[in-house]
Amino acid sequence: MAKNIYDIIIVGSGPAGYTAAIYTARANLRTLVVQGQQFGGQLMLTTDVENFPGFEHGVMGPDMMETFERQARRFGPEMRAEDVTKIDFSQRPFAVTVEDSAEPVYARALILATGATALWLGLPNEQRLNGRGVSACATCDGAFFRDKELAVVGGGDTAMEEALFLTRFATKVNLLHRRDSFRASKIMQRRVMEHPKIAVRWNAAVEDVLGDTAVAGVRLRDTATDAITDLPVQGLFIAIGHRPNTELFREAIHLDAQGYVKAIEHTMTNIPGVFAAGDVVDHRYRQAITAAGSGCMAAIDAERWLEEQNDGEK
Repeated sequence: MAKNIYDIIIVGSGPAGYTAAIYTARANLRTLVVQGQQFGGQLMLTTDVENFPGFEHGVMGPDMMETFERQARRFGPEMRAEDVTKIDFSQRPFAVTVEDSAEPVYARALILATGATALWLGLPNEQRLNGRGVSACATCDGAFFRDKELAVVGGGDTAMEEALFLTRFATKVNLLHRRDSFRASKIMQRRVMEHPKIAVRWNAAVEDVLGDTAVAGVRLRDTATDAITDLPVQGLFIAIGHRPNTELFREAIHLDAQGYVKAIEHTMTNIPGVFAAGDVVDHRYRQAITAAGSGCMAAIDAERWLEEQNDGEK
């Protein structure tokens, strides 16, 4: 079994996972990154990234993640483009089952960097036009829509924040909500309702996204009358929330009220030796730069924790 024991296994391969791998491998810790079959995180679905330091002229999301991976590989961590199917947290080293391998691999410490997934409407053309006018992140993509008319879907604080942020660039923001009242906080509702660039459309369910090579509009159904109308817009922002990818460990790791991993001591979870980083712990910022930063933090915390365990064994 000795050959299957790693100092650290990192589950996930977005900015947090790859950054953690850079730090742990450079610290001469035997590191395995289980990337997942859909490696690279949400940036694999992102076109231009202009707000990550070091990329002066911007970079395509997939290209950025390839750069992250190549940099991590420089320092020698093992990588497997497979999914983790089970983790046994009951004893250390932790047993990690990768896909249908006959034997698990073992980790003296774990870093969970499984990310979060944006919730989508499930519309016929939503994914086809993703990156071509459809987005789930105003902070990431808003600057590409200067002087355009836009639409935001949602009724919570996230939708309010997205709509308000987009007014910096758009000529007009249509806030579409399928009900006749918001669930957002009162202060956010007031800011939206009072903003001259925001038009609220109540009882407006989005039935489809219109456009051939780029968003040209949205098809709306009035939930009170079933009347169908087309609204010309050049961008559609989906702001109905994110789902943290915690299915693998939700029975063992403490989560907060929104389902995100709850950090107990710095980046360490309720289980000693298990750390978390990136969007799986962050429902506020959800940026590549903050995910990378927390990956660094988790790696340093894990390294120091392992040193403490070694000291205790001497």
